[in-house]
Amino acid sequence: MNREERNEKLDLYGRGYDMLIATLKDIPHEMWKFKPESKEWSVHEVIIHLADSESNAALRARKLIVEPGGTLMGYDQDKWAIELNYHDQSTEDALETVRLVRKTTYELLKKQSEEIFTHTVKHPEYEEPYTFEQWINIYSAHIPGHIEQIRNNYRIWRDRQG
Repeated sequence: MNREERNEKLDLYGRGYDMLIATLKDIPHEMWKFKPESKEWSVHEVIIHLADSESNAALRARKLIVEPGGTLMGYDQDKWAIELNYHDQSTEDALETVRLVRKTTYELLKKQSEEIFTHTVKHPEYEEPYTFEQWINIYSAHIPGHIEQIRNNYRIWRDRQG
């Protein structure tokens, strides 16, 4: 990935929170706990997941910057959703977490030298070294991917309302 491609993806990463909030404004709060299927996540669970995932992403970015060659922590996102009782957690707090984590990580990444983006770490889910390019690709697309999930949940909920 060249500098221009990286900057475009980092800009998308930086806009993620605002994109999420714009989407949520169009989704009735009364359907946030609706699950299309028992194993799928509700909008509420997606929001809490984003807070956990973005917090982990921020730590991973910092590890890539400061400790190249180190090892990242993996986690089972579905187990977290169940064991941490996502429906019992505050979406307001989670959204504030996403906002702050995204903002501070975006600001940090904008200040890094070219050399930093060549760093790699060990990720428990990958055999090959985990690159900053992988991090950027995953997390620039993370919120947009969940926005589609949220919109899909809303469409299904709306269609079932008759």
